[in-house]
Amino acid sequence: MENQIKKRNTFSNSLGFVLAAAGSAVGLGNIWRFPYLAAKNGGGLFILIYIVFALTFGFTLLVSEVAIGRKTQESPLTAYKKINSKWGFLGIFSYVVPFIIYPYYCVIGGWVIKYMVTFISFQGKAATDPGFFGGFISGYWQPILFTIIFAALCFIVVYKGVEKGIEKVSRILMPVLAVLVIFISLYSIFLKHTDADGITRTGLQGWAIYFKPSFEGITFGGFLKICLDAIGQLFYSLSIAMGIMIAYGSYMKKDENLIKSVNKIEIFDTGIALLAGLMIIPAVFVFVGPSGLEKAGPGLIFNILPVVFDSMGVFGSIIGIIFFVTVLFAALTSAVSILEAIVSSMMDKYGWSRKKATIVMAAAGFIISVIVCLGYNVLVFSVSFATVKGGQILDILDYVSNNFLMPIIGILTCILIGWVAKPKYVIDEVKLNGEKFGREKLYIVMIKWVTPILLVFLLLSSFGLF
Repeated sequence: MENQIKKRNTFSNSLGFVLAAAGSAVGLGNIWRFPYLAAKNGGGLFILIYIVFALTFGFTLLVSEVAIGRKTQESPLTAYKKINSKWGFLGIFSYVVPFIIYPYYCVIGGWVIKYMVTFISFQGKAATDPGFFGGFISGYWQPILFTIIFAALCFIVVYKGVEKGIEKVSRILMPVLAVLVIFISLYSIFLKHTDADGITRTGLQGWAIYFKPSFEGITFGGFLKICLDAIGQLFYSLSIAMGIMIAYGSYMKKDENLIKSVNKIEIFDTGIALLAGLMIIPAVFVFVGPSGLEKAGPGLIFNILPVVFDSMGVFGSIIGIIFFVTVLFAALTSAVSILEAIVSSMMDKYGWSRKKATIVMAAAGFIISVIVCLGYNVLVFSVSFATVKGGQILDILDYVSNNFLMPIIGILTCILIGWVAKPKYVIDEVKLNGEKFGREKLYIVMIKWVTPILLVFLLLSSFGLF
């Protein structure tokens, strides 16, 4: 048993764990969803609510998952059964989520590489054509080719292992990503543009839209919706309810201060999320106008921002390159963590070697990725349920994982830790080496009562009941 524990403790130190976990948390959700939600939900009002929930709701689930991983020394598939033999089914849910997400994340990662290559070859203007993005993703070979490139990068990192692969890459990419995000955010201050109607907009005005709280037209129902949007965003921002933090927690050394590491992840991730808004909102506001802030997801990055970069002139091409390199780094570190959650599960459940588990799981993920790519041409079919409207396989996988399974995993985790195993299960792990747990009382209230209730509201809202 001691040898198994020693083998799993492969992050070299606290910094390695924090950078890897932060790399997982800082993904596409921060870049293409957070800015849109902030612009839609009252700017500074949404940011304030988001920070409050990050320090309470997000903190609760993040601490729980990291502690579960470190205490059980198991991956998400097997960890829950080790807590309570009757709760093994929750491990299956936690395995299914990353297995669903990984294939379509690779497809989106391929889209990012396509746009990065387009800007590097100084063909960025072509990306401003309204039909460019749709023409690309509905093609037969290019989406698959770029998906292969992105998936290959993920495979190489995970194949090399935790310390030599995941930690090593995170130590390089995360500081670079932070510098690039800060650079573009500061650059947005100096933006200025006069449109065809003679209206001049500046980056500082965009900053004001982002940071200034707006209470205009806010009702109780509207406020509740903002709160639910903030909670939903935290799933993306902190990589919770995906099994990832359990896997990474299982690689954390027992003598590291767990609570300090979690606090650093919160700070890093929240900082990048806020900076993502500063990268995007002022630029879109200046060159496209308020209407450009109404889009989230692929439409924001692949349709709106190329127009923004083109409007910047010659320097816009350079900013475009820097931006898509930044997005690629964010997508890669997140995708690597998702694949690792799948791979570690197979290693723990069936005793597979890392080599076998990585090859098999990466191959299975790639096959599904190809199917997702074909969902934009030969496999298009009509669907319409809840928030999914369209014919893309990607939309269906995204809905099932993010709107259905993740809230359920969060609710069940709260029940398991709050009422079955009791909060002491996590608290003892946090205080293992005599460390202080400053938010211990808050944690108990959140894990037993507040967090599960909020998650029930979130789940119901996914079905359009709020």
